[in-house]
Amino acid sequence: MKLTVVGGGSTYTPELVDGFARLRDTLPVEELVLVDPAADRLEPVGGLARRILARQGHHGRIVTTADLEAGIEGADAVLLQLRVGGQAAREQDETWPLECGCVGQETTGAGGLAKALRTVPVVLDIAERVRRANPDAWIVDFTNPVGIVTRALLGAGHRAVGLCNVAIGLQRTFAGLLGTAPEDVHLDHVGLNHLTWETGVRLGGPEGEDVLPGLLAEHGDTIAGRLRLPRALLDRLGVVPSYYLRYYYAHDEVVRELRTKPSRAAEVAAMERQLLRMYGDPALDEKPALLARRGGAYYSEAAVDLAAALLGAGGSPYQVVNTCNRGTLPFLPDDAVIEVQAAVGPKGAAPLPVAPLDPLHAGLTASVTAYEELALDAALRGGRDRVFRALLAHPLIGQYTVAEQLTDRLIAHNREHLAWA
Repeated sequence: MKLTVVGGGSTYTPELVDGFARLRDTLPVEELVLVDPAADRLEPVGGLARRILARQGHHGRIVTTADLEAGIEGADAVLLQLRVGGQAAREQDETWPLECGCVGQETTGAGGLAKALRTVPVVLDIAERVRRANPDAWIVDFTNPVGIVTRALLGAGHRAVGLCNVAIGLQRTFAGLLGTAPEDVHLDHVGLNHLTWETGVRLGGPEGEDVLPGLLAEHGDTIAGRLRLPRALLDRLGVVPSYYLRYYYAHDEVVRELRTKPSRAAEVAAMERQLLRMYGDPALDEKPALLARRGGAYYSEAAVDLAAALLGAGGSPYQVVNTCNRGTLPFLPDDAVIEVQAAVGPKGAAPLPVAPLDPLHAGLTASVTAYEELALDAALRGGRDRVFRALLAHPLIGQYTVAEQLTDRLIAHNREHLAWA
């Protein structure tokens, strides 16, 4: 089995490789190709990847290359984890929206739109090359904004599934609080990428007992603390929102916080420089503890599970993924991409039935879905007016004067990545 990681020079990659090594019985990878144009990143990452496999007695082969065509040739699955513009572009995404009183974040709001505009054309070009190299290959997208990117891929007819680590992180958290194994915890997870709620926590599978009320009653303070939301809010909602919902539920508070501290991009950039120095040490043969602070917790477990199921190698029968709505949420278009539990196998991901969504959550979901449709239109066809319409539609913006200011800043900061600008 051959897997290819596009963006293989990412500092995330050792986490992924560690998962391939530990979970070899689930996903027997014989060749792992890391594709990245940045040799200064790819070589230290590739060297550590080889040492991780050797330490754990895994006999798979690691190949590093800057040649995309060579890397994807014969691949059974291609994982996308690229960042167009690097941390420098992320730094801008997190900065200029604050000038207009809006959240500066790389996947949400105006910064998320900028990332989508930079990313969608690049991902679609890669996907076309994958299709030419192997029409049967699966594409697993971990590249943010996952919902918009996955919608672009599916809309172009690619065999693609989107993946995020929010759900598996919550699953691990709940399992720890309940004192049970993670695989025994099934989430009633519903919404869009980075806009989701856990409406139930079931033991044993989709039909298991819902223990969410008791979980909130006994551990509500702990859960609220991790989400940085008031315990009283969780009690009133009766569900557990993704931590990304804080950008909506406490927008002005978050803006004030972001204005008083260094950007997350600056923190990550410094961390990445340190990680790359560590990766270059020939004595290092395991992922360093610092990597846990980089983000992407449990990414490897989620990626292995999904790839194994898509390739018919095993994996969990039910997984939280990003895939086409197909009537699952009846108030959304069929081609909208939602993030829900799905039955996953070699034919793809089929969403499980979802209970009717509370209007409080359904309204926000519908609003952000409309924004994502406009964002994708802007990414595919370009133009200042399309960018403005997407920003105006976003529920974190919504005022025409603010949308005008954000449009100007977005284009000015991303001109080199926008073919139409």
